[in-house]
Amino acid sequence: MEQRKGIWLAVAAYAFWGIIPIFWKSLDFVPAIELLTHRIVWSVPLLFLIIVGRGRLTVLRDAYRSRDTALTALVAGILLAVNWGVFVWAITAGHIVAASLGYFINPLVSVAMGVIILREHLSGPQRVAIAIATAGVATMTVLVGALPWISLVLAFSFGTYGLLKKRASAAPTFEGLFMETAFVAAPAVVYLVVLARDGTGYLGTSPSTTAMLITAGAVTIFPLLLFGAAAKRIPLSTLGILQYLAPTLQLLVGVVIYGEVVAPGEWLGFVLVWIALAIYTTDNVRMLRAASRTGTA
Repeated sequence: MEQRKGIWLAVAAYAFWGIIPIFWKSLDFVPAIELLTHRIVWSVPLLFLIIVGRGRLTVLRDAYRSRDTALTALVAGILLAVNWGVFVWAITAGHIVAASLGYFINPLVSVAMGVIILREHLSGPQRVAIAIATAGVATMTVLVGALPWISLVLAFSFGTYGLLKKRASAAPTFEGLFMETAFVAAPAVVYLVVLARDGTGYLGTSPSTTAMLITAGAVTIFPLLLFGAAAKRIPLSTLGILQYLAPTLQLLVGVVIYGEVVAPGEWLGFVLVWIALAIYTTDNVRMLRAASRTGTA
């Protein structure tokens, strides 16, 4: 029963991330930098309430007292701001398909970083998967005539963020996310104050726009709550398979709802990336099952 509940929670989280471009697209008249600042600023109090509700203020205080933990959170916060900002800009500028590719590539980027930086072992099929994904990106670059920089920035910024979260000094999930957003919230607040002073900001221009901007924090945190609850109930391999639901839905939203055109070269690149993901996921599930049978998982 718990595992079934966990699967549905994971599906809900990834489905939410998959359709979230619709929310940001409805705010495409607001500059991306302003959307980013609202996303950061309104996340902070919500995360604080969650930490208080879970009775973990002591954990948060201890995390702030650790210099290494605070520094990790600061760098992670900058990476998160880059990722969120590029994602929001991509959505509002009509590059939803490119954003979805970034999250298809991300798991493979994380694997490559683990091998290069953490000296993790890579199996033969996983090496093949990385090579095919690289070929997919190269194919897009050559046939389309432009490097898919949006996809690569999203994939590498979040991949590096994930790498930092693996550090022993990293704070627990919600405490860490609070620290990360709080560190980058100061310049975000200053920016919003300047906009308010100059009368150029969108907060307060209409009830609906104001409500949506304030909701940006909840839209950011809600799927993380679902994901956190799911992660406690189902195996990592199941989460790994389900994670592709989000970029798949993003791709469909971009093509079906907003009519984004995907060039033949881009489709070929997508196909190569999907083949790489299929190889990587299949091999990952095989290794996890083998480890489970031998009692090493």
